[in-house]
Amino acid sequence: QVHLVESGGGLVQAGDSLRLSCSASDRTFSGYAMGWYRQVPGKVREFLAGIAWKDGTTYYANAVKGRFTISKDNTKNSIYLDMNSLRPEDTAVYYCAAEPDRKSPSPMPPMYGTGWSDFNWGQGTQVTVSS
Repeated sequence: QVHLVESGGGLVQAGDSLRLSCSASDRTFSGYAMGWYRQVPGKVREFLAGIAWKDGTTYYANAVKGRFTISKDNTKNSIYLDMNSLRPEDTAVYYCAAEPDRKSPSPMPPMYGTGWSDFNWGQGTQVTVSS
């Protein structure tokens, strides 16, 4: 069981940038990938971006492609989400998640190798974008 801790959320204005961080408790993260999701009350949790731990392959939701960038630092067991040109509709609780190691090769992008019920999740961090 990987314990994930997000940080970096807060209140910003439209057009601002923000960086979220997520640290995994493993001495060396042993899963396949880590990623970012967000959820607005009353709506389904939404995939944003994923990154494969070993080779750094990234995958983005169309809604954030070009504005958000996911990156990782293997030495710190951490991933980051750089969010630019923030909009009021980006207001949500942002969650970090870890996909377990894959037992066999798969062409599925990071965070799509198994169902969300198999993921480890962080507690979430609130991002509020004011207009």
